[in-house]
Amino acid sequence: MKNRTFIVYLVAVAAFLGPFSQTIYVPIIPEVTNQLATTPFLVNVSISLYTVFLALMQMVYGPLTDQIGRRKVMLAGIAIYLAATVGCFFAESIEMLLIFRSLQAVGIAAGSVVAVTVIGDLFEGKDRIRPMGTFQMMVSLGPVLGPVAGGFLSGSFDFHSVFVALIFVGIIILLGNVFYLKETKPAGLSPSKFHVSDYWTILTNRTGLAIIVLGFVQYYGLYNFLVFLPDIMDEQYSLTAEQKGLVFLPLSLGIVAGSLLGGRLKNFDSRNVIVSTVFLNVGALLLFLLLSHVSLPLLALSISLFGLFLGMSLPVQTALLTQEFQEKRATAIGAYNFFRYMGMAVGPILGSFLDYIGGDTLVFAFLDAVFLVLALSLAGVRYRTIKHSK
Repeated sequence: MKNRTFIVYLVAVAAFLGPFSQTIYVPIIPEVTNQLATTPFLVNVSISLYTVFLALMQMVYGPLTDQIGRRKVMLAGIAIYLAATVGCFFAESIEMLLIFRSLQAVGIAAGSVVAVTVIGDLFEGKDRIRPMGTFQMMVSLGPVLGPVAGGFLSGSFDFHSVFVALIFVGIIILLGNVFYLKETKPAGLSPSKFHVSDYWTILTNRTGLAIIVLGFVQYYGLYNFLVFLPDIMDEQYSLTAEQKGLVFLPLSLGIVAGSLLGGRLKNFDSRNVIVSTVFLNVGALLLFLLLSHVSLPLLALSISLFGLFLGMSLPVQTALLTQEFQEKRATAIGAYNFFRYMGMAVGPILGSFLDYIGGDTLVFAFLDAVFLVLALSLAGVRYRTIKHSK
């Protein structure tokens, strides 16, 4: 396929639209509550439902993408997303908005599965790592740019303008994929029927299980920061809402920079990179525990390092996963994404319990302990593998 770099950006933008559509909605919650005459709780439910369906559909689109092809699934997913976004624009009750927000997630969930699978198809071996870094960078920008765009649009126009913008962007992405995305499924791979046991095969594979557990823990940790960092900024530094948003910037930029850097590590052993970055995350979390209450610049430094090391491992993980599961590539990515989203969901729930019994120190001390156990486990497996191969 000609111009593979362009195709990487094309499918990565489709994947970007998922988290972008999730967070662009956050600044308009008060306006939606007022105009639909509902409660903040029900409006927040619409965000939770979006996340749940985004996660569940990973397990559906993975096998579908392996069976019927990448192009058909991508185009159908974006079309469903567009129709649902039009429904959101015309929704006149919170019940209708809940339905169409859920359908938005059902559609755009195809983006991340298909994007990684297409990159896996177009590139071989370690050459996949750099385009995976581009993909992870784009996906990381989604939750960062969403609130910025949502705040600007809702501040300048009616809250419906958010959905108009999403429709406009969705149409461009759909047309781009219609005209430029060709089927990339390897010709030698015949359509294979999906069996639930395929997921068991992935979870019992040493590499598959390690990457999936790592993805869960990383996103559990990331959402601990998103949920509990504002409390620290309130209690320790008395920041305004605008200032809090700026403090999150180092974390986001760290992930983006790490994704780009990780995409350039193809000359290093992928498994060693993963183990090393998890240990570095342990150190970054320890710095956060020690320095977050000392000064705001040191807090910003520690969270930027956490984001940097997390981002470095992301393209390596997806490249390794697509290499390990050649015939069930999309199914493996679907499972990986599902557990990452589950980490996002578990983070605030378990974190809230830990915060209740021990405050934010216990939240992040527990997180650091989890990362340390995972790092030691991965290092032990890596050592035994190397020793056995000699």
